[in-house]
Amino acid sequence: MNTSEFDYDLPPHLIAQTPLQNRSESKLLILNRKTGEITHQKFSDIITHLTPNDVLVFNDTQVIKARLYVQKPSGAHLEILLLEPTTSDMHWNCLIKNARRLKVGDTLPLSNTTSITLIHKTQDSPIHTIAFNSTDAIWDILNTHGQIPLPPYITSPIENAEERYQTVFAKNKGAIAAPTAGLHFTTDILDQLKALHIQTETITLHVGYGTFKPIESDSILDHPMHHETIHISPQTATAINQAKAQKKRIIAVGTTVVRTLESSIKNGQLHAGSHSTNLFIYPGYQFNIVDALITNFHLPKSTLMCMISALAGLDQIKTAYTQAIANNYRFYSFGDAMMII
Repeated sequence: MNTSEFDYDLPPHLIAQTPLQNRSESKLLILNRKTGEITHQKFSDIITHLTPNDVLVFNDTQVIKARLYVQKPSGAHLEILLLEPTTSDMHWNCLIKNARRLKVGDTLPLSNTTSITLIHKTQDSPIHTIAFNSTDAIWDILNTHGQIPLPPYITSPIENAEERYQTVFAKNKGAIAAPTAGLHFTTDILDQLKALHIQTETITLHVGYGTFKPIESDSILDHPMHHETIHISPQTATAINQAKAQKKRIIAVGTTVVRTLESSIKNGQLHAGSHSTNLFIYPGYQFNIVDALITNFHLPKSTLMCMISALAGLDQIKTAYTQAIANNYRFYSFGDAMMII
């Protein structure tokens, strides 16, 4: 399929620059993929679409303070975006702005007790490797000197970004971007789910650079899909397998959950464990476990547009996006939500 098929025109003013004061007051577009019917509600109404025959699966990753600023001896500032640890917690792959004149071995001070050394530089990729030189633990370093890495299309400062760009159920450190579908859930909604005996489960996928990397090839089939590390506990795998056997509806809260679950099926069973996946889901894919999806509105010509089009059909997704734009839905990370049922 041509990448251009997954493009659309979005008025810039619909790109959400700030989160709503109340997470659950965002808009919710419901798309019935069997009938094509579209309805509009508030996210807090999502409870009306759920029953004890449903299982909601959340991604419990936690966004880390992955953006760092260091100063070169010349006085120029460098911006570093950590991506993932490599051989240890102190060695990280990263993106470095203005890294052209940096050489392997160059060491830059971050504080009186911590410095950063470039230990590998690639010529054909923007991803390099650095080492932290410190007796402090990496999470202490990042908590002290790092910043939450808001997406580049958010140009306004976000008050209390550490809390607002984090789900209320975030638990496992490692993401450089939030699993944004989960941002709409409040502790009150989670309490309502529990009171209604609606089963919830969690997986972990640390959202990385590749998740929001645009497709640059003319054909989606030529796109080099990124790898991400996923984890499913034995308890979660058992619970979801039992739910599937009972014909319960498996609802993924976010595209990262879809990717995790669909990457971990073998012989009809969900398998526990940690592994890397580069599964690319696009139209024609047959879903093995996910029945419904709660998600945000995605960037044009992205792998995430391909994924939701695989679930609901490209034509229906285009119709839904057209209606969302006409109804002034807010798009992207701090934007509104869609539920595909």
